[in-house]
Amino acid sequence: MAIIVNLDVMLAKRKMSVTELSEKVGITMANISILKNGKAKAIRFQTLNAICEALDCQPGDILEYRKD
Repeated sequence: MAIIVNLDVMLAKRKMSVTELSEKVGITMANISILKNGKAKAIRFQTLNAICEALDCQPGDILEYRKD
C-alpha cells in the first residue's frame, strides 16, 4: 500500500498512549491499533478529525504517500 500511517510517530511525539488516544477520540483501542499498524482499509473523516484534534496535528502528520 502506498499510504503510510504514522500514528505511532505522532503518539510518541505527543507522549500519548493508545489508551489515552482511544478515550479522547471515542473509538476502541483495537481500531486505533488497526490504524497504527497500517491494517486499515479506510478511515472516516470524522475519525481523522478527532485524532488530529486529540494530537494537535494535521492529517499530513499522520498520513503519508509513498510510491511503491
